[in-house]
Amino acid sequence: MNRKDAAAKIITPLVVVLIVALILYRLVSGKEQERYTVTYLDLFDTVTEISGYSSDRGTFNEEADKIYHSLRQYNDLYDIYNDYEGLSNIKTINDNAGKAPVEVDERIIDLLLLGKDMYAQTDGMTNIAMGSVLSLWHDARIESLEDPAHSHLPDPEALKDAGQHMNINDVIIDEKKGTVFLRDPEMRLDVGAVAKGYAAQCVAKEAEENGIKGVLLSLGGNVVTIGEKPDRKPYNVGIQDPDAPNEERVMEGLNLYEGESLVTSGNYQRYFEVDGKKYCHIISPHTLYPGEGVRSVSIIAKDSAEADAFSTAVFLMPYEEGRKAVIKKDEMEAMWIMENGEVYYTDGFEERLLDNGK
Repeated sequence: MNRKDAAAKIITPLVVVLIVALILYRLVSGKEQERYTVTYLDLFDTVTEISGYSSDRGTFNEEADKIYHSLRQYNDLYDIYNDYEGLSNIKTINDNAGKAPVEVDERIIDLLLLGKDMYAQTDGMTNIAMGSVLSLWHDARIESLEDPAHSHLPDPEALKDAGQHMNINDVIIDEKKGTVFLRDPEMRLDVGAVAKGYAAQCVAKEAEENGIKGVLLSLGGNVVTIGEKPDRKPYNVGIQDPDAPNEERVMEGLNLYEGESLVTSGNYQRYFEVDGKKYCHIISPHTLYPGEGVRSVSIIAKDSAEADAFSTAVFLMPYEEGRKAVIKKDEMEAMWIMENGEVYYTDGFEERLLDNGK
């Protein structure tokens, strides 16, 4: 696939306007905008990094703190492991499966409606109702990492049984009453394939409405841009090298523009080994076992929640099928890193690469 060179046209009046605006900005602010970064380790079981531009560290910290506290709310609402006093969350819904509807925050209703929509758009490959299956894999992974000498896979019969309790139609949402009911007593929700993307998208929108801009929010493998950078240039982001995840080595760098998201799903961080074979955390609803053949899939989209859902689904699809699914979506691009080392891109993704045209 050939990379295309882009020709830029200089429009003199526009350049003059931009220069004047920059001069006026500096006169008003009195300071150059500098880049600052803060990192959190207690959200969505991943590393959260907020990078942005400000005239001073104190102002940036205030803005980052607002973003953090918004994310904290979504983290608690979408948690499947912990209870919070006075709060009904996803765990509360799971605990009441087959018993009674649970009145929940509107942000949970919206997330679950999104989950159902993504189930339809991905032909069931992204399924928020397969928590019973995912919990067996989660337990096996944790136990195997804690005791590698006795590493093990989930019991096949238990997996088969859990696979009978993931019918998305058994998730009953009453928007008028604001309740959620799991009709199947053995069903459990796991919103991991959409929650980070949805939370990041909502928080980014809220931050921009409050005047925060020039911020890059990275929630694990979910990256979202908030507003325009002070220099009006694209954000530069990187795709992690699957062969060196702990070294944070970048395999590809690319341009990400205002209002866009980049989400990566990969098999190189959350995994465990049994008899020398690695098993990752991305589980196919068809086989009930981890996807194979792909190291990572990265999706660029306007909506971070859609990018999140599709990165999971496309990771689990055969390459040609996944490519067709991405191309069918407006303003969505993808990159695949295969197990054999081959790398594939959609045309729009390849054009974003920082070394494009070299």
